Amino acid sequence: MKLSLNWLKEYVDLPDGLTPEKIAHDLTMKTVEVEGIESLSDKFDQMVVGLIREVLDHPQADKLKIVMTDIGQSDPVQIVCGGTNLAPGQRVAVSLPGSMVRWHGEGEPVRIKATKLRGVESFGMICASAEIGLEDLLPEEQPNLIVDLSFLDHAPGTPLADALELNDHIFEVDNKSMTNRPDLWGHYGVARELAAIYDVELKPLPQADLPSEDGIEVRIEDQEDCRRYTALTITGLENGPSPFWLKSRLAKVGQRPIDVLVDITNYVMMATGQPTHGFDKDHVKEYIEIRRGRPGEQLELLNKETLDVGPDNLLICDAKGVLGLAGVMGGKLDSIYPTTRELILEIANFHPRLIRYTSQKFNQRTEASTRFEKSIDSQRIDQALGYTAHLLQQLQPRARLVGLTDNYPVKTTPTVVVVEKDFFDTRLGRTVSTQDIEQALVKLGFEVSLKDDRFEVTAPSWRSTGDVTIKYDILEEVARMLGYEAMSFVPPVIELRKAVRQLEHDVERRLREYMAHNQSAQEIFTYPWVKDELIEAAGIDQPAIELEAPPAPDMKRLRTSLIPGLIGAIGLNHHYLPEFRMFELTQVFLPGAHSPSTPEEVLPVMERHLAGAFVASQPIELFRQVKGLLEDMPRAVGIEGLSFAQVEQPGWADAKLWLNILAGETVVGALGLLSLSSAKSAGIKRVQSVLFELNLEQLKALPSRENTYQALPEFPLVEYDISLILEEDKSWQQVEQIVGPMVQRIEFIDVFRGEPIPEGKKSLTLRVWFQSKDGTMTMEQVDKRVHAIVGQLKKRLGASVRGME
Repeated sequence: MKLSLNWLKEYVDLPDGLTPEKIAHDLTMKTVEVEGIESLSDKFDQMVVGLIREVLDHPQADKLKIVMTDIGQSDPVQIVCGGTNLAPGQRVAVSLPGSMVRWHGEGEPVRIKATKLRGVESFGMICASAEIGLEDLLPEEQPNLIVDLSFLDHAPGTPLADALELNDHIFEVDNKSMTNRPDLWGHYGVARELAAIYDVELKPLPQADLPSEDGIEVRIEDQEDCRRYTALTITGLENGPSPFWLKSRLAKVGQRPIDVLVDITNYVMMATGQPTHGFDKDHVKEYIEIRRGRPGEQLELLNKETLDVGPDNLLICDAKGVLGLAGVMGGKLDSIYPTTRELILEIANFHPRLIRYTSQKFNQRTEASTRFEKSIDSQRIDQALGYTAHLLQQLQPRARLVGLTDNYPVKTTPTVVVVEKDFFDTRLGRTVSTQDIEQALVKLGFEVSLKDDRFEVTAPSWRSTGDVTIKYDILEEVARMLGYEAMSFVPPVIELRKAVRQLEHDVERRLREYMAHNQSAQEIFTYPWVKDELIEAAGIDQPAIELEAPPAPDMKRLRTSLIPGLIGAIGLNHHYLPEFRMFELTQVFLPGAHSPSTPEEVLPVMERHLAGAFVASQPIELFRQVKGLLEDMPRAVGIEGLSFAQVEQPGWADAKLWLNILAGETVVGALGLLSLSSAKSAGIKRVQSVLFELNLEQLKALPSRENTYQALPEFPLVEYDISLILEEDKSWQQVEQIVGPMVQRIEFIDVFRGEPIPEGKKSLTLRVWFQSKDGTMTMEQVDKRVHAIVGQLKKRLGASVRGME
């Protein structure tokens, strides 16, 4: 949010000698974070008001003029200009040599120099509004027009920043630092903080007498949706351009001036933080009703876009139908027009949750909705109402306030908090006098009473909408007013004991290292909400927690598995990379028990999962690589061993190429080839993907690896390859379990199907290593061991040696 220092000074007389930098520092230390300061006058350095004395034709160019311009010097200066609206007696913006402008309002700023244009010397530049950054404040009606400042009466040579009231500093405030402070979303609220910080008086806002007669009827369907709605009826209006001071103030804080009636409503919002809205009275029929939407209702906007509104949206309606979305935006007929002569001014207080939901649903984030969703106190309407009436009477002398309706079902109740004196001393780390505590709070608008070392603190209405609720909030108010930087540092007394070893965190770190370093996989981070299409592609059919206000209609479900996110990431990356590896280690969210306080809410159960995806063109090779990394993982990261079996097929996996991952007898995950249907649903083409997912909560972390000592061999190992013919249903795992204990080492080499292997069988090649402790093995000893291995395989698996069937 942008704050004008000059605007703030209208409400509070700050001490002499304060620099903008000092004010920004104090606000940051005590109230909100000021991210930056912009000096508007710096942009207008070496720019002055000029008065055209004479306009002459250029001897060498039909479209250029020689303009003799008074800039406050002894003699007029000569400036060559291409503007089409130049005339003697006209006041203009002159950029002198050394100033910075943007040619025709485009590109980067360039420095003006005294130069010759078509052979004629020119000592500066007469500017269009876009060339000096004033296109919003002083818009050009058509190209090639210089900005006409004839509405000013300043003497030639007056610095342009002074003449246009732009000799100001703009504070850029971090919105996140005041999310819980709805009172600070206007200049008056920040001025109140400055008055407390510097112990000076806060000036009251100008007010006007309001009519005693009733205005238009206002109906409220549910008082929780709309706590207060005022409608002020004004007649005798003449809409048109705003006075320059009003346009200047709005433009400085990022608001585009429109016309005087719209600008007044925006000005009051930027001043008080209370949104206001105007209806052309001719377009409101019989009454105003604040209610929820009905099935099938629609709202047409000014841009001709049509919105489907429903029971989740709060609407402003009249006898004909929907006028606008409450607190967010108006409809086609819910507007102020150039022809508006009678106005109904709306100043209301809406439920913040409804406003936030509606603004997100329709992707309409407005200045009004931003403020309403922070929860504004209902009493602030009085400030905004009186201030708006004052401005209308000031700027529209013929205006008459003829009726006021104030439907006020729910008043913001001030929060009362009791805090013990000892609580302040203990938490602040110092003894604070009761006088200092009371003074700090009273300056901020709190009411304080003290009895038996107990403070009863009543928060003002503007701090009672959720901001101040507990005694720690009161403590914060006192601490920031005393000054955090004034707190002396007292180091805590700690006793160093034995370090706490958290095996689960160690395993999590080693898993990331294992996947990134050993497996060359890229770690990815996905949102916790998942698109419906990815959940369907993953074949996941289980209950999921749904967000009340999702970022998009198709992203309302929180992930119960990491596989949908991986499938989505494959879909995004496979167009650019033919081969890649990725993994994610994070939480999934499973529906748990119902909340005891709000039974309609389900408390999530969070589990840590690890999932990975290997993408290339060879599915069998990919599957073996993923299975291999899972086999090596337990020893690498320090967890109990894993095994594999086909127990329950994942919905996203190929019908044949999949396995469940087991820890003991418990299924803790799965791996498999992404099925063609799942890949097609996710738009994945021309690549194969093997994925896996592990539930880390079900894996047991070990304090250390189970290392065993193995002496170096005294005699050489003998290597031997064996090719077996097996039935198709016999697995490598079965072969390994039989042969492994009979050899020093075993390794899978290859599997082959097809001629000359009989149908229904396969050829499996393995490599084994033998060793003797007594000496180098002879061929007879090797053959004897090979025959023993073959004999066991034949007996238990029905295997035969290839070529010896």
